[in-house]
Amino acid sequence: MATADRIAKELDRPRSWVIAEAIRSSQSGLRRAAVAPPGAAEVAAARRQRLLADLQRAPEERLRRAAALLRMAPGAGMGRTQIIGFESYEDFATWKKTRRVEVLHRS
Repeated sequence: MATADRIAKELDRPRSWVIAEAIRSSQSGLRRAAVAPPGAAEVAAARRQRLLADLQRAPEERLRRAAALLRMAPGAGMGRTQIIGFESYEDFATWKKTRRVEVLHRS
C-alpha cells in the first residue's frame, strides 16, 4: 500500500486509480489468442455456401425469402407495449386525434 500511495502522489491520482491500472495492465499481459470453438470452421463454411447460393438468386427472390423469414420470426406481428402518461385529458385527446390522422395517412 505504501508503494501505491507513493505512485498515486507522484501521478497526482487516487490510490484506487493506481491499483485499478495495475490490475488492468497485469490482466492485459495474461490475455491469450482466442481459440475458435469446436465446429466453428464447419459453421463458417456452411454460412459461406448459403451466402453464395443466395447471391445466385434474383434480388426479388432474396427479398421475398427475407420477408418470409421475418414473418416466421418469434414475435413478428406483435406490437410493442407503449405506456404514455398525460398531464390532462385534453392532452390525451389531442394525442389520440393526432394518432388517428397519422394512421389514416399511412393507409
